[in-house]
Amino acid sequence: MDEQTGAPSPVEAALTEAIATSPRRARTREKLLDAALSLFAEAGIATTSIEAICERAGFTRGAFYSNFADKAELLDTLATREQDEVIAQLRAAITAVAGPCTRDDENDVNAIGEIASTLLNSLTFDRRRAIVNSEMRVLAIRDQALAESYRAREELLLGAIGEELTRLIEATGQELLIPVRMFVRLLWAGFQHDLESVERSGPDSPSATELASEWMTVVTSRLTQPATTPHDA
Repeated sequence: MDEQTGAPSPVEAALTEAIATSPRRARTREKLLDAALSLFAEAGIATTSIEAICERAGFTRGAFYSNFADKAELLDTLATREQDEVIAQLRAAITAVAGPCTRDDENDVNAIGEIASTLLNSLTFDRRRAIVNSEMRVLAIRDQALAESYRAREELLLGAIGEELTRLIEATGQELLIPVRMFVRLLWAGFQHDLESVERSGPDSPSATELASEWMTVVTSRLTQPATTPHDA
């Protein structure tokens, strides 16, 4: 602060401005990300321009570039946001379905499969997210830079799913017959297939959760057994 005038210093003024604009900037970023998600799902990632994203969100190019260096940074931020939301939903859903488990579940090899089906039905799946993720997976095959970030996010997601499934399995008194990461990859690959299958089908086709429920109970019942060593309560 200037001792003579009492005016804030340039640094203090900049900090005050940053604090004041942070919520507004966060809202701007979210609107840009929401617009991008919709447009990427409708028209594709490659063909969607920055101008189209700005127009859909109701902002200028200046607003875009004050938040993202380019479309690649926006895409990476969007993918991270969507993944974080999936993980948060997963953790909340597992907490909800694992809570009611009883000691009777410990001798039921179908317990994990039945709970997994309940878990899928409790999650909220955004059709736009499924479409964009499928396109990103294809783009990652062609673009090494994109492949590295995609792989890193996928490993983080599968790791989080593995941790939560381990908690769920222990809560039901079961144990896996294969490593948890292998189990997660199997379930995730199958569910990704169901998500993409629904997008290729007509509007009257079963949902991805309905398709997954048909096989997930069978798979999990074959790959789990009552725990040979009791878990700590």
